Amino acid sequence: MNEILGYLGLGLMLALSCIGSCYGTTIAGNAAEGALKKDPSKSGSYMVLSVVPSTQGLYGFVAFLVSMGRDFTTDGPLMLGIGLGVGLICLFSAIRQGQISANGIAGIAQGHDVMVNTLIYAALPEFYAILALVAAIMMM
Repeated sequence: MNEILGYLGLGLMLALSCIGSCYGTTIAGNAAEGALKKDPSKSGSYMVLSVVPSTQGLYGFVAFLVSMGRDFTTDGPLMLGIGLGVGLICLFSAIRQGQISANGIAGIAQGHDVMVNTLIYAALPEFYAILALVAAIMMM
């Protein structure tokens, strides 16, 4: 049973963080597509902001790799808790980052100079994903 819980935790860690990155990047990407119709000259800024939510999938993958050496016969419940925690935090962080980035993209398309501010605001949810990764590494 412990082994099943451990592998379930690993799966949730990787899957939820990658799903979050997928959703976050597509939220921002959809805004970028709309913004391209309004002001195609700012496509570089749109692309940078669209990529920001993709890092949560990387954090989940790093936590997954670090977890691979654990003995799931004894650490199964621990791995389930770590996996669920990291996965959910990265999921919501990426989605919220995508929404922040989408708003920044819309602002840039309207002629406002908000690229730097948007990156700063998008870094705030990123902090919690990093915190979850560090906590996961410390618990292992």
